[in-house]
Amino acid sequence: MTAVLSLTGRNLRIFFRDRAGVFFSLLSALILIALYALFLGNLQVENLHDQLPGATDSDVAWFVNAWVFAGVTMITTLTTALAALTVFVDDKASGRFVDFIVSPVRRTQLVFGYLLASFVISMVMTLIVSTAGQLYLLIQGNKVMGLEQMARAVGYVALSSAAFAALASFAVTYLRTSGAFAAMSTVVGTVIGFLAGAYIPAGALPQGVVNVISALPFAQSAMLIRGPYTAQAVEALTSGPGQEQATETVNSFYGITMKVDGFDVTVGLAVLALLAVFVTFSLLGAWRLSRKIR
Repeated sequence: MTAVLSLTGRNLRIFFRDRAGVFFSLLSALILIALYALFLGNLQVENLHDQLPGATDSDVAWFVNAWVFAGVTMITTLTTALAALTVFVDDKASGRFVDFIVSPVRRTQLVFGYLLASFVISMVMTLIVSTAGQLYLLIQGNKVMGLEQMARAVGYVALSSAAFAALASFAVTYLRTSGAFAAMSTVVGTVIGFLAGAYIPAGALPQGVVNVISALPFAQSAMLIRGPYTAQAVEALTSGPGQEQATETVNSFYGITMKVDGFDVTVGLAVLALLAVFVTFSLLGAWRLSRKIR
């Protein structure tokens, strides 16, 4: 265990030493924030006013801000978990594995060192982004999450970070150069916002597309995180006559609840799906990583 922790610490130091790499791991999240600050936010505010003409401007802005930062949080769990594995790609490309093999460190310890570092980096960076989002809401005069909601959000973030660290560890085993890793990171960072329903709400997409996206773990992770993030804002937004129906409409349109071809994707099913991703790709990733260390 000491060897694993030492290797994890080494990987963490290498990652955080590269300030440009840390910044670019957050680039997708920063782009999403910029898009909503420039024009997408106004579109969502106008759309909500059309759906809920009785809602106040402050409640609409509160909901949109909470919803956006929930998407930003989900995106960060994946992009930072992937970025953390640049250490593995660099070690592989530079031939540093030869030094590891002649040392008393076991291959399994090396593998877990990379996996654990990826998870820790994802958790740390995502919690920083999440905290920044809550501070922004507070500055805007909105309520932040309560303790129970915050605990749920942290739990979902931990689950998503673990699942996507495992998925990323499997994906990078097919890369041979740092250039290929940079290209994959760019593609993932561009596409993940759409797959998570963070750029465009699910209700604005064709039903066939919604069914496909809702079946993916990225959208399910976003759904889980949106729940505690937006709970108070949705309650304030839909208060008044017909609250239950209004709440259901808002939750469905903005991906806070999901269906796949009429089948409800419950919180329990989403959690099980992410656990399945974690277990499956942890095993596959560990197997592939150990084969590449030679």
